[in-house]
Amino acid sequence: MYNLDFESAHQTFVAWEHEHPEDPLGPVSNAAAYLFAEFDRMHILESELFVDNARFEHRKSFLPDPKVRDAFEGELQKAERSADQILSKTPDDHAAMFAKVMVGGLRGDYLALVEKRNLAALTTIKNSRALAEKLVSQDPSYYDAYLAIGVENYLLSVNSAPVRWFLRLTGARTDKEEGLAKLRLTAQRGRYLAPYARLLLAGAALRYPNRDQARSLLTGLADEFPHNPLYRRELARIEQ
Repeated sequence: MYNLDFESAHQTFVAWEHEHPEDPLGPVSNAAAYLFAEFDRMHILESELFVDNARFEHRKSFLPDPKVRDAFEGELQKAERSADQILSKTPDDHAAMFAKVMVGGLRGDYLALVEKRNLAALTTIKNSRALAEKLVSQDPSYYDAYLAIGVENYLLSVNSAPVRWFLRLTGARTDKEEGLAKLRLTAQRGRYLAPYARLLLAGAALRYPNRDQARSLLTGLADEFPHNPLYRRELARIEQ
């Protein structure tokens, strides 16, 4: 998936679902492949969007693919049902909790980044973060779950002071340093989401700016995923 070979990713995840029909991580991973395909088609992960708030808000509009949206939501619902069934019997099943964290995070990302429905995304993202905090309080070594905490804190922290004040009134977290610290944990020790955390950290490094850090992160990603041209394009932008 990180090499943008979404068809192969779907085949892998569907095969896993057939072999492990009760495991919610299969369908939620397949949903992630649908989401990243839309991100790629709509150029959402390009650094200039994450570095410049105005450019992000006024980015070129693409119509969401309704077939992708339906397939994405179908996989999320399948994952939710499986996770809820497990949690109804074993409330502290960490894999099922993490699947629910992923469901909320992916759905929130789709609402905010694909459909530009920021307020609709906020509740979903907050709920995902709260469940992630519960999970890591029980198992601090569940490093992928820190991403949900990091994303909320960091991405919401880049808003203006009045917007941050309003977000905090709603119960959202807007602590930039806390967000970056949690993203680093996932980037360094995550099992599934480390590359995504590293890409977000590269965007943060360009925003503040720290070009050397951004260059190091993007070079590592380009070497690890040579079939993904995004990282090379971002490196070229740094050198301009």
